[in-house]
Amino acid sequence: MHNAAIAERRKTAIARGVGMQTQIYVDRAENAEVWDVEGRRFIDFAAGIAVVNTGHRHPRVMEAVRAQLDRFTHTCHQVIPYESYIALGERLNALVPGPGDKRTVFVTTGAEAVENAVKIARIATGRPAVVAFGGGFHGRTFMAMSLTGKVQPYKAGFGPMMPDVFHVPFPVSLHGTTPEDALRALHGLFKADLDPARVAAVIIEPVQGEGGFYPAPPDLMRALRALCDEHGIVLIADEVQTGFARTGRLFAMEHYDVHPDLTCMAKGLGGGLPIAAVTGRAEIMDAAHPGGLGGTYGGNPLGVAAAHAVLDVIEEEGLCDRANALGSRLRQRLESLRDRVPEIAEVRGPGFMVAAEFMRPAEGSPHPDFAARVRAEAQARGLILLTCGVHANVIRFLAPITIPDDVFAEALDILEDSLLAARAA
Repeated sequence: MHNAAIAERRKTAIARGVGMQTQIYVDRAENAEVWDVEGRRFIDFAAGIAVVNTGHRHPRVMEAVRAQLDRFTHTCHQVIPYESYIALGERLNALVPGPGDKRTVFVTTGAEAVENAVKIARIATGRPAVVAFGGGFHGRTFMAMSLTGKVQPYKAGFGPMMPDVFHVPFPVSLHGTTPEDALRALHGLFKADLDPARVAAVIIEPVQGEGGFYPAPPDLMRALRALCDEHGIVLIADEVQTGFARTGRLFAMEHYDVHPDLTCMAKGLGGGLPIAAVTGRAEIMDAAHPGGLGGTYGGNPLGVAAAHAVLDVIEEEGLCDRANALGSRLRQRLESLRDRVPEIAEVRGPGFMVAAEFMRPAEGSPHPDFAARVRAEAQARGLILLTCGVHANVIRFLAPITIPDDVFAEALDILEDSLLAARAA
């Protein structure tokens, strides 16, 4: 088989709206490496968009899934329940940041977790409105898409959006937006357009994902917590991309001294199998009536088995500490190149959730063409990178946290060569 031939078949088989960042058709994968159908090897700095934090086909995850395959694959927990679902809920209730009793519901995707968090917040408060942030990404289903703060390609042509969704700016110092600007906009929204007594929830990513890997400033998070407490608003942390050791903590909200009421998670929880969850304060989670939450595949036994193994691996292999160590090495290497690559305007991100943003040195404006050149140069050399950001001028680095040291060193050399080649192009 050849990549080009499969790509031709795709044109007449798959809807055009399913975008693709590469034309590399994978044949097999192991930890941080993938091989395409033509036998070429690539180092994977995408990890399925922060899904295989524990690496492709981690032996513990594979063992757990095989064992579950030999018992049963699906009964629908709402029809014939199973203990592993309960046990995973118990583990997440203990691990998710925040005091007091918690409850969990399992669904299938990150967008579905967001949709359910909004449902729960609405029924718990009896209010309809939700506030989100510009540049945020929360999914492609209708409520999640409405919450997402980026028009292209997520919203364009799909309107009208869901009602009672409002956006305020997210603080990005590189682009001149401060936490004070964001809070001023939020207070202005409450004075001019939206009675805070109508607001069910504020949703925020502790580190924006698709938006550009911008960490939320601690001052903003504290102010949001205080504002939500003042007005009886539910604070939702979207940890779909930040969760499960990626930022050097199990959850990114552990970097802050305040806690959310509800936490959405998916991606890294399943180690490659689809599973998602909402975990939060018991009195909020229990507001929904029986049958109001759930789904046919929610908490599928294979995903649950994988999730238990992922949590074991993170703890036993010290992946939070390893994320911090790998992220430090990556940031140091990128910072060391700034004199030779002046397009690097900023290197940022906690743990191993690192990004480099590129600007035109003379103008100080976003440089998406340079980011695209770096990605293309790296791919030609065998390193898969992802771009992101409202201006498409950011490269995010999402290698598995289990990447072997020698493979990581090889990837850093390729990255350096690619950055220098992009300058010369």
